[in-house]
Amino acid sequence: MFVRPFAALLLAALALPAAAHTPYLAPATFEVRPDSVVTLDASFAETFFVPEVVFDNSTFAVTLPDGSTTAPDTVHLLKTRAVVEHTPPGQKGTYRFSTGNRLGAVFRTWELNGKTDSSRDPAKLLPAGAKLTSHYQSLSRSEVYLTAGGPTTTALKPYGKGLELVPVTHPNDLYQGEQFDFSVQYDGKPLSDQKVEIHRALGDGHTQPAPVVVTTDAAGKARFALTEAGRYLALIRYRGPAPAGAAAPMYGNNYTLSFRVLEP
Repeated sequence: MFVRPFAALLLAALALPAAAHTPYLAPATFEVRPDSVVTLDASFAETFFVPEVVFDNSTFAVTLPDGSTTAPDTVHLLKTRAVVEHTPPGQKGTYRFSTGNRLGAVFRTWELNGKTDSSRDPAKLLPAGAKLTSHYQSLSRSEVYLTAGGPTTTALKPYGKGLELVPVTHPNDLYQGEQFDFSVQYDGKPLSDQKVEIHRALGDGHTQPAPVVVTTDAAGKARFALTEAGRYLALIRYRGPAPAGAAAPMYGNNYTLSFRVLEP
């Protein structure tokens, strides 16, 4: 489906369901070596991983196997995607690639005389008598883990800030017929009863299978059964408190993690 550029940007900012535009960060290949160039695409898309709208206005980062953080070597902004290139410094182990946080538009929704209306224009005044029902700013972050040599766990440690999917099973050690265990946190605290959509990425640009939805338990933990090999995208949407001084009292968080499931 063709989407006009302005409409595509609007859909991305609105943080609509995954049937619309969803952010992602995906590598050209999951097979990496500790001293060869890694290339990734960061984009908003309707089908995965087929780029449509560039993921921009953020600070990309790489967490090394020793836990230190650096900027990627280069980030090229194109119309449909950001192309990230980085040469690992020779360390074996697991690397965490992140888009960083991208703040989007501020949205307000209100009710008046039984009707619901909304606006992304901060200069627009609420009509007299209207009841404000939501006020938030979109915030998107996408990540992926890549391993050179054997998997390690230092780069998997949570930030303790914002919305996160925290792996329990190593995301680079997933095999068909097994399970992917993880937890969901916001500002370091578990999110219970939180839905996580798992999308299979066919990459053909024509079809997008319906996602599998898993829900976290009281401790914020969830499990995804790995019934098929292939590439996947885990999507979490959560509206949580924004810090003091933010453009809105709430953030409409969109977090995605790309991962691969191997045949046994």
